[in-house]
Amino acid sequence: MPGAASMAVRPALETPRRPARVLAAFPAAVYLELRTEVEPHVIALVTGEATRLPNAVVLTDPLDGFAAGDEAWVGDGFIEVGGLAIRIRRWWDPAPALPRTDLGRLAESLAQLGEICDASARRPGLTGGACELLADGCHSGSLVNAVTSAEQLMGLGPGLTPSGDDMLAGLLVALRQLGAAAGVDRAVWLAGWLAAAVTFDARTRTTPISATLLDCAARGEASMEVLAVLRALAGGQPIEPSLHRLLHLGHTSGADLAWGVRTGLSAVLHLSNY
Repeated sequence: MPGAASMAVRPALETPRRPARVLAAFPAAVYLELRTEVEPHVIALVTGEATRLPNAVVLTDPLDGFAAGDEAWVGDGFIEVGGLAIRIRRWWDPAPALPRTDLGRLAESLAQLGEICDASARRPGLTGGACELLADGCHSGSLVNAVTSAEQLMGLGPGLTPSGDDMLAGLLVALRQLGAAAGVDRAVWLAGWLAAAVTFDARTRTTPISATLLDCAARGEASMEVLAVLRALAGGQPIEPSLHRLLHLGHTSGADLAWGVRTGLSAVLHLSNY
């Protein structure tokens, strides 16, 4: 079967063949855990209807007959699992550079983003406490407060991707991508330090799937839904359609990611002394 793979998983797929196992299996997504210390250590096999995660390989056929614990092999350009051999035919970029933008446009985008999020019934899984400290630390450029609250949020909440991790992922991507697009070096600097703190011990603090997604976010890589919102914020496109698609991901994942993007965008403006 042919597959289209994220460039984030290229190092894992082009190395010599190594063992893996099915970590979790769902109708539209199967997660493989590689037995390696090199990131990414989780690869998502997804159908066209599923969220295209930054560590995903997109397939055209349905995913049937897989179960957690199944053995697999990854490498030499192939993924083998459950009698299925997937060959990577093309690659896609999970971190395309945003177009250059100006602070005035970002300020207008933040206002629209806030109105839509505040009016939505989809709410983040966590509020107050470390969330507020993280936002305050990012706005003021306080590395101590930002790192301390990020470490408190990591792994908080239930599910394959806990709410705290989704918030951090949205924040890291927004700081790096929007900061670079607007030329706000302090935001990119903050993203780098936060990324180092978050990824240092992610494997021991949260789920394997979430740890991999945090590692992707640290490099500015995100799902197609998050990237679409970032393009809208930076490019003056209508924000509402892409933001509604993001907000409706999962139980709270979309709202958690949107909170992170909103906080990151606000921090970019604060750090620019706008």
